[in-house]
Amino acid sequence: MMIDVKQITSLHRNTTKLWHESEFVNIHRDLLYLVCEQHKFNFLLWHEEDIARSPDIGDERIAASKRAIDGYNQHRNDAIERIDEYLKIVLESCQIVPAHGARLNTETPGQTIDRLSVLALRIYHMQEQCERRDVDTEHLVRVHGMLEILYMQHEDLSNSLNELLADYFAGRKRLKLYRQIKMYNDPTLNPYLYNRSLEAAY
Repeated sequence: MMIDVKQITSLHRNTTKLWHESEFVNIHRDLLYLVCEQHKFNFLLWHEEDIARSPDIGDERIAASKRAIDGYNQHRNDAIERIDEYLKIVLESCQIVPAHGARLNTETPGQTIDRLSVLALRIYHMQEQCERRDVDTEHLVRVHGMLEILYMQHEDLSNSLNELLADYFAGRKRLKLYRQIKMYNDPTLNPYLYNRSLEAAY
């Protein structure tokens, strides 16, 4: 059972457009369901980051945005782990045994899919810039140049993911699960949080 990377990138592209026009919907199953959920948190992160950088909102709204960004980022990383867990189960169910000495990759498929998700968002919003009528020609030329770079990055990364998955299913590489250990949301690991708890106890 090979994974179709084109289905993943099409999902990113189509849902990015859809979610700008309507509410979140995830009609997918199995791996694509997990990919869609992970992309959703990148979508939410993208737009919350825009709000947080707005110069005309107050400190209270900025603080709320920061908390939302932390939450979305945690969910995003959890979703990356779920994608990798799913793929590991698929490999095991197909009885794929890595060859002796099979090497690890510098990043997991879930992390690569996350990068493709972010690229899909960048491409969508850069395309929006190409449609602006309130900018000069110099701006449009610069934007088109950046868009070409994004397309190239997306194609290269898609091809790299295809090659990585082929290596897994052929046993040439081994998939190892990593946990995205985030300390800032953990009240037992964030010094500011646990010191406040200690202070409140006295």
